[in-house]
Amino acid sequence: MTKDRTQLSRRDILAATGSATITGLAGCSGGGGGGGSQSTSGEDESGTNAIELLHAWSSGDGNAAIASLIEGFQDAHPDVSFAEEPVNGAARGNLDQVVSNRLQANDPPSTFQTWPGETLTKFGEAYASIEEDVWTDDLRENYLAGPKEQAKLDGTYVTVPLNIHRINNLFYNTAVLDEAGVDPNTLSSPADVVDACATVAENTDAVPFAQQTSSGWSTIQLWETTLLAQAGIDGYTAYTEGNGDVSQVQRALESVNNLREYYPSDSSSISFTEANTMVIEGDAAFIHQGDWAAGAYTGTDGFNYGEDWGQVTYPGTEGSYLLNMDSFPYFANNPSPEATKTFLRYCGSAEAQVRFNKAKGSIPPRKDADVSALNSFQQDQYDDFTTADNQPPSIQHGLAVSPGVATNIGSAFSGFLESYESDQSAEKLVTAFE
Repeated sequence: MTKDRTQLSRRDILAATGSATITGLAGCSGGGGGGGSQSTSGEDESGTNAIELLHAWSSGDGNAAIASLIEGFQDAHPDVSFAEEPVNGAARGNLDQVVSNRLQANDPPSTFQTWPGETLTKFGEAYASIEEDVWTDDLRENYLAGPKEQAKLDGTYVTVPLNIHRINNLFYNTAVLDEAGVDPNTLSSPADVVDACATVAENTDAVPFAQQTSSGWSTIQLWETTLLAQAGIDGYTAYTEGNGDVSQVQRALESVNNLREYYPSDSSSISFTEANTMVIEGDAAFIHQGDWAAGAYTGTDGFNYGEDWGQVTYPGTEGSYLLNMDSFPYFANNPSPEATKTFLRYCGSAEAQVRFNKAKGSIPPRKDADVSALNSFQQDQYDDFTTADNQPPSIQHGLAVSPGVATNIGSAFSGFLESYESDQSAEKLVTAFE
């Protein structure tokens, strides 16, 4: 690593990000050499490597999770000082911009929160291999094939997945389904979901399917899950590799269209949180979402898993665990190379992943983690993950497709949500890779 770094101050670099706001150094140094002040070289004045971590978990369960992770790391490695910098702003967009600016200024952080998989190509040339120093036999043997593949860039390990969020969940309000006479465990295809919604509409006053369409991401998630259900893992993988069958893509869009009449009447103006609240309050029967939706359920008094709400694998996708993950990569021009590798090794451990995921509501990507400290819903998800036939990466969340392709897919769905024309949208989705 070169010591000849730019003389731009951190404040100058961050100011260049416009709307991105750094909330400051929320972490504090552990023991050992951590008492020295921070310098722009990534080392404190006592010469101890100091880790600088950028992330977007500035509030909520993510903030609690990263705090727990850092606490565990500092307990295990009190000689390494640590600075975390939450980046506020629109989802992860501002964080990526901050990282981009820092890389351009030749002032990278030690690591940062990013999706793995094809998202890594955005800063691909900046990463370096951690095959020997981090991805030891322990990690290789205890990560399943899906997460291991997503941790690679051009076949080389460059990042460590820390958690797994599942995309192909169908959540439901038990009381509403009981009133409607619908058994979610009998549903075996996307068409069955439509039929169940029709039954809910006929027998209750609840909204059958709590979908928001004010932004496109929920519909992309629903479409990719439906594509997986109807085209199978081979058809889904063919699409993500740029060899999609337009008829399969269109069929999945048509299935999404078949659910439209069962959306809330104000779906185009409500948020995901508002749609999810409808399930909690008994105003809606179903919602398709990532497992983060369950965070609101477990945080609601008197709304108990297995009694008041439940989840089934989205009908037709049984055997697949559709992945979204967060990870911490390793930069080649790293300001704290050895300390960062120590941190990444810790993040790859079962202990660290249980600490983080207990607060985050997700699950560890390691198959050997002791998940007894996680809640019952997380344990059920973990059982599904470790017994899944495959773990395909999510399209919407950037694992399965490159940032440029993801932008094209988002544009195609903007048009779809205006016209709901499945044939034209299918063509755009297939040509998104060109």
